[in-house]
Amino acid sequence: MLKQRIITAVVLLLVLGAAMLAPSSWPLLLILLLASSLASWEWLRLTLPASQRALAPYLAVVLAALLLWLSYASFSATPSSESQAILQLIYVYISPLVILFWLLYVPHLIRQAQVQQIQQSVVLSAMGILAPLVTWAALVQMWLSRGLLYVLSVLVLIWVADITAYFVGRAFGKAKLAPRVSPGKTWAGALGGVLGACLWVALSTIWPNTLGTVLYQQWSAVGMVLIAAVLAALSIMGDLFESLLKRRAGVKDSSQLLPGHGGVYDRIDALLPVAPLAMLLGGQVGL
Repeated sequence: MLKQRIITAVVLLLVLGAAMLAPSSWPLLLILLLASSLASWEWLRLTLPASQRALAPYLAVVLAALLLWLSYASFSATPSSESQAILQLIYVYISPLVILFWLLYVPHLIRQAQVQQIQQSVVLSAMGILAPLVTWAALVQMWLSRGLLYVLSVLVLIWVADITAYFVGRAFGKAKLAPRVSPGKTWAGALGGVLGACLWVALSTIWPNTLGTVLYQQWSAVGMVLIAAVLAALSIMGDLFESLLKRRAGVKDSSQLLPGHGGVYDRIDALLPVAPLAMLLGGQVGL
């Protein structure tokens, strides 16, 4: 299992790296499109009622078609006014709604910790479409306005928070963070993840156009650290939220698309809440 996880992770990193370094923007746009639509499909499988679960792949295909059209119509040599209007709607109106969902509603759900199979929520299923949509838009906007180094620094924040939380939790963790949702996570691990993310963001200020550099310029050193802590906490929240959905649905993984890793949603659960806020606080709302 470990060997399979490592091989899959290496392949994914190589594909992502090649797309980021490609002379054309299309490889990265297509990867982001594919990841968002597959994560939406997996999310909907966890939240739609059993009688409506067959709709999940069709809704994911509709999302993929929308993202493909937006990619073609917005980032070609002559962007269409319709696609620009839709993107503006996403950035100005839908993104704040999704951010509030992550900041206010998700912590409430995790605190309640209702892990038994209950009647599925329309809100959670709707967010299975809107959250991946906004994440796609946020990553594209950060990439266009700040560059690949900025996007990469956001991804590294999530990876650092996850890795440090794991090792600190194993070494010092005793008090459970959310035992009914994810028994393996501890308060010590969460604190270690937040501190690790803050250190990474501070270190990243030595390079231009990174998350740390932009936050330092716009929010000062104290603001930079506080925002890094919030983003790291959100990454943990995203992981806990997916664990909650899976426990409610009675499954271990969101799917089996990625050998050794489960589904795409399992891999980007922390990115979904982090990307929109990183875009907003980095001053990149709008076109």
